[in-house]
Amino acid sequence: MKKALTLALALTVGTAAAQSAFVWPAAWTAEQNTANKRGGELRLSAISDFKTMNPFTSSEADSIPDRMETGAGLFTQDPRNDEFIPYMAASAPVVSNNNKRFVVKIRQGMKFSDGQAITADDWITTWKIHTDDKVGSNSRDNFFLVGKPITIKKLDNYTLQFDFPQTSSKALVLMSYAPWPDHVFGKAYREGGADAVKKLWGLSTPASQIVSPGMWVVDSYRAGERTVFKKNPNWGDWNKDSRGQELPYLNTMSVRIVADANASLAAFLAGQIDTVAMRNADDLAQTKKAIDNGSLKAFLKANVSPQAQSQWITFNWNKAGDPAKQKLFRDVRFRRAMSHIANRQAMVQLALGGLGSETYFSVYPIFKNQIEAGLAAGAPQYKYDLAQASKLLAQIGYTKKNAQGYLVDKSGKVLEFNLSTNAGNTVREQLGRIFADEAKKVGVKVNFTPIDFNTLVGQLTSKGENRPFDAILLGLSGGDNVWSFGQNVVPCGTNLHSYNNPTDGKCATSQEQLMTKLYYQGDAELNDAKRRAIGAQLMKAEGELQPVIYLVGGNYHVAFNERLGGEFAANMMDAYYGHRLQALTFIK
Repeated sequence: MKKALTLALALTVGTAAAQSAFVWPAAWTAEQNTANKRGGELRLSAISDFKTMNPFTSSEADSIPDRMETGAGLFTQDPRNDEFIPYMAASAPVVSNNNKRFVVKIRQGMKFSDGQAITADDWITTWKIHTDDKVGSNSRDNFFLVGKPITIKKLDNYTLQFDFPQTSSKALVLMSYAPWPDHVFGKAYREGGADAVKKLWGLSTPASQIVSPGMWVVDSYRAGERTVFKKNPNWGDWNKDSRGQELPYLNTMSVRIVADANASLAAFLAGQIDTVAMRNADDLAQTKKAIDNGSLKAFLKANVSPQAQSQWITFNWNKAGDPAKQKLFRDVRFRRAMSHIANRQAMVQLALGGLGSETYFSVYPIFKNQIEAGLAAGAPQYKYDLAQASKLLAQIGYTKKNAQGYLVDKSGKVLEFNLSTNAGNTVREQLGRIFADEAKKVGVKVNFTPIDFNTLVGQLTSKGENRPFDAILLGLSGGDNVWSFGQNVVPCGTNLHSYNNPTDGKCATSQEQLMTKLYYQGDAELNDAKRRAIGAQLMKAEGELQPVIYLVGGNYHVAFNERLGGEFAANMMDAYYGHRLQALTFIK
């Protein structure tokens, strides 16, 4: 589930003569840049290597296409008030047909990194490819509502018409996808269909052949080592700072691949990368110590906000090859027992150093209003209770233990399953170990194994009646603050409906059907309070079904090397918008 909007731009566009440029307001950076602070490199890290450069086949949250499309999209949100404003759109849309038709004028003068003009054809082609099921795009679900497609029509070279099958509170979010070049992908698609598209832009593709609509374009890629992005030379033609200077100020951005999150922190403390996610109190303590002893010059602010992401365990309902496990995973008593086994308090203390909160729903901790509405509506929480877990497992038939202390069925078969997470994410590895240790206390054998992230994503997003995993511990990020439920997560048949993803996409339970219905009902409600009330009912259904076991949510902490300038004012920082806009970042 990816955040569709990541940049914020001027609320007004100036005169007709200045229509080709957006002006980024000075209010969105606490430290003003000057003309001599241009160039330099933003140094970042990642714990998993990239999988592809192809925007239509990537599914991981952190990908090369995601980084390239920073600074692309028809609309964006103002981080000061959450309001949507035109960006690649030249003006606000003309809305008709009961809020289901949007006519959007595209800003003229924009170009891809190769100099080709960005026109309506690029949005049309991108839409066609994303919605082709044979391509397998992770974004496909963003172009459908209630099982019906959002249709997009070219009225002229710089005008698009979007028609929604029903009213959507997220309409501006859904229209704000990045346009990828028709002269590259459209040409391949017309000549060879989905297969031709999927063959484009692999990791071995020369960087000179990669074309970007956004701020960055690939400069070089070294497998398992480092990816370097250079600024799109044409992006600055229509993105200006408050003094009229082209953006971004930076020349390059590098992403080095590290072994795990500990290695990422070590690189930050050594001054080798510029910012890192603070996972817990220990990370904060190490960083503060380095700052205090003078070995690191950095900005550090703890507990800025709750996180805008989730951590969870999902069980695979599609295991035709192992009917016993499929039956077990589909039994709500088993899943409620697993929620009772999850010692969330220990997870907060041990994995997050006490800086976080227990979670029981898919709504991110930062969206407090929605969570409070759900709890007020009676959304259940199956809290840590090993005795209750044992009672539920006994109801399923697990009343006896073998000599090793594990529960067994009537035939003597041990109650066990495999649980995987992505290797290198030390917080998730710790969450998995805590869960496995607690499960053992009631006699459940959990074979916990961290594996390669890309392999894990492939398993999670697989479809069919016999998907290749038992249980996965992962997280989601992205999404939006308009309707805080995942469009490609909640409804049956969507790409990240992780627990039940058969070939036909059908719901397996009436509770799933209800959640799907409530998702679309809430999305169609334009009144914030009424939409939140529907969300509360969705949370109640989600809590009762326990299709996914939500674990903990950490707090968001900000840390960056003082060589960076251009960050938000401290009171604007939060987990949803982050601590800076890359376009306004500079090297001091």
